[in-house]
Amino acid sequence: MAAFAPLASLDRAKLTTLAAAGRDVEYPAGRRLIVEGQRADRCWLIRSGRVLLDAHVPGRDDVVVQSLGPGDLLGWSWLVPPYRWHFGAVTAGPVRAIEFDSARLTEFATADPAFGHALTLLLFEALLERLQATRARLLDLYRNPGETCTAAPIRLGEPGAGR
Repeated sequence: MAAFAPLASLDRAKLTTLAAAGRDVEYPAGRRLIVEGQRADRCWLIRSGRVLLDAHVPGRDDVVVQSLGPGDLLGWSWLVPPYRWHFGAVTAGPVRAIEFDSARLTEFATADPAFGHALTLLLFEALLERLQATRARLLDLYRNPGETCTAAPIRLGEPGAGR
């Protein structure tokens, strides 16, 4: 787990606790890991491969909203009631990950508030990164193409000014 940058802030005891809740998993391409609306009971740290987050759009196929890769965290819906997935997720190719059981993470966090606090900070950091990436995509998507043009400023008092 040391290969995941966000985990660098955890001391050895917290890493050992986290490792006790995880297991190595491998998935083939096209494997649906998360079904939107179903019970959220786990999360993953992606070691290799890509996972596509998607959202159900009525009357259309599922729409891919983000691609996650090595070092990314997948799934935090297990933290907040009603513990249902807000997005779907499918592997884009073979994926290796560490899968964490949310019941065990919750049990460990309850038993050791310092671990629970550290875990919460890690998850919020991942959430903030995801929100910033979404913000950047939205800004790019809705950017006014005219904003990149350089136009001469309008000077008051000149013909055509103030139309």
